[in-house]
Amino acid sequence: MRASGPMAGSTRAGGVALPIIPTVAGWIAQTPGAISLGQGVAYYGPPPGALSAVEGFFRAPGSHPYKPDAGITELRKAFEKKLRAENGIDAPFERRILVTAGANQAFMNAVLAVCDPGDEVILLTPYYFNHEMAVSLASCRAVCVPTDENHRPRLEAIAAAVTPRTRAVVTVSPNNPTGVVYPRETLSAINRLCALRGIYHISDEAYEYFTFDGAEHFSPGALGGDDHTISIYSLSKAYGMASWRVGFLVAPEHLFDDLIKIQDTIIVCAPAVSQAVALEALRVGRDYCRKHLEVIAAVRRKVLARLSGEPGLISVPASQGAFYLFAGVHTGMDDLTLTERLIREHRVAVIPGATFGVTGSCRLRIAYGSLSMETAVEGVDRLVRGLRAILGEQGAP
Repeated sequence: MRASGPMAGSTRAGGVALPIIPTVAGWIAQTPGAISLGQGVAYYGPPPGALSAVEGFFRAPGSHPYKPDAGITELRKAFEKKLRAENGIDAPFERRILVTAGANQAFMNAVLAVCDPGDEVILLTPYYFNHEMAVSLASCRAVCVPTDENHRPRLEAIAAAVTPRTRAVVTVSPNNPTGVVYPRETLSAINRLCALRGIYHISDEAYEYFTFDGAEHFSPGALGGDDHTISIYSLSKAYGMASWRVGFLVAPEHLFDDLIKIQDTIIVCAPAVSQAVALEALRVGRDYCRKHLEVIAAVRRKVLARLSGEPGLISVPASQGAFYLFAGVHTGMDDLTLTERLIREHRVAVIPGATFGVTGSCRLRIAYGSLSMETAVEGVDRLVRGLRAILGEQGAP
């Protein structure tokens, strides 16, 4: 029901929970010296060679007018080449590839293009919270299907959740918040299910380069489902370009005109200066991420070793991707209260699991991609000490 009064806001926005990241950031700002194991960003910035494009951009006389809605042609061509070489996806840029202001906008565009109010979108819990927010803001319903004990999709559960109102199944691999890399066989089965049921498979692959311990990323778009597979990518993580806001939406050709309508309404085009930097980043290539991945992998090993030494306190399911761990804490305390106390009393920040749709148990997302080895070790030590102190008050270990 709409709030009373002539100046009341919409029930659409009012029914969506505020994102937790700004809340946690506020607690961190009020706690000098806090270490954040919260927000998921890479520790490095864009390739230096890519940043050199900024100077040329401002010198070029044609830089400042609007650019094509779908993105600068050279950038879309470069991404087409990247998709073919790295992902096994043949998607001609002219009517398949759009440049967006990050992967979040790509997802919002996709939902608006395929859904009507009241339609359903299947999310796998733990889900990426901005996906649930986007579905709600589109006046649709997120149908949440729990994953198994290893945080992998359950095909039978997904199939059982499909109704006549279902428009899409969303997968995120490597996964945020769990760090799990979905097997090729699982993603292929989900893609086939979507084809058989006449619904879309939206595949968020923002962390495609971040895999460990021999795990391999797989793109469902490589299966050839050009009429029902929507793929989402981002330069935020791999190229350290989070604030530049550059993402890519790879969609079936029959959606292109509607996506242009949405793009023109929301943003017209992604920021041109960011696109110029993105083009140079793609020319540098994935080796830029690969060399930094070794540093993140070393931090990951240290964090895992420290947490695995506390089995009575915290459990960490196996994960081989992104830069997250989705840990279970052995307590009956709700995770939001625990998170605030960890920040204010022990100067270490994490993200509560309820943010990702997990209820009934205390879960924390631990992010390690933005930290040096020394800072990560200190942060995890603070986390362990904090959990011992807080849970000890309740008689826990």
